[in-house]
Amino acid sequence: MLQMPEKKLYITDTILRDAHQSHAATRMRIEDMLPACEILDNMGYWSIECWGGATFDSCMRFLGEDPWERLRILKKAMPKTPLQMLLRGQNLLGYRHYADDVVDSFCGRMIENGINVVRVFDALNDVRNMEVAMKAVKKYGGTCEAALSYTTSPVHSEEYFVKQAITLQQMGADVICIKDMANLLLPKDVYSLVTKLKEAVDLPIHLHTHDTTGTGSMIYFAAALAGVDIIDCALSPMATGTSQPATESLVAAFKGTPRDTGLDLSSLNKAAAHFKGVAQKMQDEGILNPKVLRVDPNTLIYQVPGGMLSNLLSQLKQANAEDKYEEVLAEVPRVRKDFGYPPLVTPTSQIVGSQAVLNVLMGRYKTFTKESKMLLQGKYGRLPGEVNEEIRKQALGDEEVITCRPADLLANEMDELRKNVSDIAKCEEDVLSCALFPQVAPDFIKKRDHIEEVKEINVIW
Repeated sequence: MLQMPEKKLYITDTILRDAHQSHAATRMRIEDMLPACEILDNMGYWSIECWGGATFDSCMRFLGEDPWERLRILKKAMPKTPLQMLLRGQNLLGYRHYADDVVDSFCGRMIENGINVVRVFDALNDVRNMEVAMKAVKKYGGTCEAALSYTTSPVHSEEYFVKQAITLQQMGADVICIKDMANLLLPKDVYSLVTKLKEAVDLPIHLHTHDTTGTGSMIYFAAALAGVDIIDCALSPMATGTSQPATESLVAAFKGTPRDTGLDLSSLNKAAAHFKGVAQKMQDEGILNPKVLRVDPNTLIYQVPGGMLSNLLSQLKQANAEDKYEEVLAEVPRVRKDFGYPPLVTPTSQIVGSQAVLNVLMGRYKTFTKESKMLLQGKYGRLPGEVNEEIRKQALGDEEVITCRPADLLANEMDELRKNVSDIAKCEEDVLSCALFPQVAPDFIKKRDHIEEVKEINVIW
């Protein structure tokens, strides 16, 4: 029988970020979070993920909240627990590569406003797109958690990820994260990968997965046997399905073992009781769809994340071609191979998926999306595998392929950005909000002073 390592297993709870991003389109409000913050802060978590990902955009676009103010409020409410965020490397929290001075300024401001741990990743695992953000996180005193975007393909071997982790350690990472965004890992694979990583690097290993395929808890148990240091879980009202495995279940499973988390189930249940009400409210409002709680083994068959499946269905429905669904699913791995096996995570999952839809509806590569051309041209970074050069030539014609780091082609932006929004920006944070979301942030800032503040919070004791 395999023996568990004799050391505590640490938990990062995602209830304030990835859990509601996965279940409820990132619609949880600050007023829904605050009543449970004192309990969360006293729980003994390694960290609480509460910012980054889609939260920044969602705050301004849908909730009428300033994301920077949300962060300050959460830090004040949870002063003892490290606050964690997800950062898309040179893309920050937006949808393009930003100049290095924007990345540096953003990292400085987010750490000053309350972030402690920054999970930095790149959709292509191109470390050049992570370097500036990693350096900036360290420069301003944050903990840099560098992530491996996990996927499977002929080029994504165990050796590939181990080599990547060694590089990230040399670049200054404080923690290595295995980011299994599509829940593709299986117990035997995670056991082997964690074992090899523990031998190769002298850093804590943090494992992130979802429960889309129903294997999340098994993956965590196997990783715990291999010596993983930290796992991502979500309190049960917004756990499982497309979210993370449930915190309470994992805490109970490891209680009394050498990997005992030390977390108190009674306290966890008090916090969960609050979020049960929040989840029910979101379900009543039609924000939380019960379908996200279901297990979807198609992810293991097609290696397509659950969110990407939804996007494909939506595109086909708009084209009145839902009968082509199976054809599109079969086309996705072919496009992915032609494009050099990018991991299927934002934004590459949408790029590959949209191209697969076009190929089925219009004929194979009769037309290319703008994003497909940018990906093939190198504007998102270095593709992991060999690209089908015939397809690339068809897409780009005589346009030159970029081999440098994409951000090397960008001049510094901050001075120009400050000038452009000087009439509305009250602080550097406002300038950065406008830089990331120029179509959303200016209108939000203009209306901000008229946003009704939360006047009373019923705190759970």
